[in-house]
Amino acid sequence: VQLQACGGGLVQAGDSLRLSCAAARRFSNNGVGWFRQAPGKEREFVAAIGWNGGNPSYADSVKGRFTISRDRLKNTVYLQMNTLKPEDTAVYYCASSIRAYGGQSQGDYSYWGQGTLVTVSS
Repeated sequence: VQLQACGGGLVQAGDSLRLSCAAARRFSNNGVGWFRQAPGKEREFVAAIGWNGGNPSYADSVKGRFTISRDRLKNTVYLQMNTLKPEDTAVYYCASSIRAYGGQSQGDYSYWGQGTLVTVSS
């Protein structure tokens, strides 16, 4: 498995969840991004982080609530999601960037994991 996302679930508004993306060692020098796709909508950028855990970036809609981090020893990238809202409901995907740093465009990513579903009830 190249990239494997997990940690989704059903939570209530205001709750927290932490998603994990286990990446193959070959991606250790690549940026990693999180994207999400809500029902009936296009997939959108959520957050990204550089190969060394630096240069985090976020979509405006999650800034201040979500935190992306990286554990290089475990080859895992995390997305801590706090103060979840019903509009955060989506399938969340992690992906490996073609560069050392993540970008906000899907075209910046070459490998994608399977998604993990996050459902936030009101």
